[in-house]
Amino acid sequence: MTLLQYEDLRITLPGTARPVLDGISLTVGAGEVVALVGESGSGKSVTARAALGLFPEGARISGRVSVDGTDLAGADQAALREVRTAKAAMIYQDPRAAINPVRRVGDFLTESLRLVHGWSKDRARTRAAELLTAVGLPDPVRHLDQYPHELSGGMLQRVVIAAALTAEPRLLLCDEPTTALDVSTQAEILAVLGRLRRERGLGLLLITHDIELAASVSDRIYVMYAGRIVETASVDTLFTAPRHPYTAGLLGSSPPLNGSPTERLVPIPGAPMGLLESAPGCAFAPRCRFAEPGRCDQSPPPLREHGPARVACHRAGEAALTPHQEAR
Repeated sequence: MTLLQYEDLRITLPGTARPVLDGISLTVGAGEVVALVGESGSGKSVTARAALGLFPEGARISGRVSVDGTDLAGADQAALREVRTAKAAMIYQDPRAAINPVRRVGDFLTESLRLVHGWSKDRARTRAAELLTAVGLPDPVRHLDQYPHELSGGMLQRVVIAAALTAEPRLLLCDEPTTALDVSTQAEILAVLGRLRRERGLGLLLITHDIELAASVSDRIYVMYAGRIVETASVDTLFTAPRHPYTAGLLGSSPPLNGSPTERLVPIPGAPMGLLESAPGCAFAPRCRFAEPGRCDQSPPPLREHGPARVACHRAGEAALTPHQEAR
């Protein structure tokens, strides 16, 4: 069952040279982990926030984004409230920024249960302790009475995950949920999310710049560049035969999670396209060693099927790129 669906979603802001999101289409099903990968500024976080109806101020919106059948672009406040309190929840990058530092953890976890759902203080506190246990925090009653500064970053991220689960959502939106954590803690948090997905049948949209991290936990990956999806495929297909040069570049410049790289890591040349820049052709063409003058820089390639993947590249059908071909 599809929990989250974007259909040709386009978001444009006044004063920009190109759309923030330019025709995004993707889906997340129940029990599925889908990753959205790309460099900073590609539009990943805007995509995630759109799934809660949080659009940039002054934005012009076309297309659809729906959660469990509710179209958020045209939803009224009552429908938005239902989605945000009962169907979907966000886990943000920095847990310390998500929690009021002068309030106890228990107050943070019980607030929505008491104010939105009308639970009593005792019932909400019992539920909060159960959720802390579910996310792997020992001695949950003690943690409820602590302040955020008394917990480590990894413990606080578990608290934020517990808060996201208070209303039993079916969809979790994870916006760089492990970036501020060390490698071992990252693995623990991802293990918690994976276990919750299996036990509760949750759908997860994972936003990350780390394609190796995405591959370790995801079923499918969407690669985003300058507000567009440039490639999407299963993890196995994407890693064994990436067809977009940007995907190959991400793979070639990312250290593997399982040890030292066997080849020299080479960053993608140039810089991502900003919102004040535009191009008549492929946005990646200025950074692409395979770009053909008069073709790639003149017309934007549509997202088309190429075998088991969908790719937005004029040369995608010529030959599959190996993961490090772009770097060489």
